[in-house]
Amino acid sequence: MERNVIAKNTTIVGDIKSDGDFRIDGTLEGTLTTNGRVIIGLDGFIKGKVEATNADIEGKFSGELLLSNTLTIKASANISGNVVIGKLSVEPGAAFNAACEMKGAIKELNSTNDTKKTSEKTA
Repeated sequence: MERNVIAKNTTIVGDIKSDGDFRIDGTLEGTLTTNGRVIIGLDGFIKGKVEATNADIEGKFSGELLLSNTLTIKASANISGNVVIGKLSVEPGAAFNAACEMKGAIKELNSTNDTKKTSEKTA
């Protein structure tokens, strides 16, 4: 996979679509769609919508974040908006002010509750 970089002191306004990974050290205002990983560096900022497989955030994000797998939030991160993810990892000190929905966890919870109901009925 290729790796795309938006360098520090660079601002892009618009939509980006790629199959490769992205590292954002500058500013992106718009939509980023990729099948790879999105990394927002310490000085990076994304305002808009991101659709990706995984994301590691050290900088700032504001908007809608849709990930099929894992979101890793570093201590220096500042996130606001709406987040839909598979798994979440947050370091202490991070600012996470977002509505968060986790995909896949619902099935696990329902199957656990069904097991408990069955065992209660037979006991």
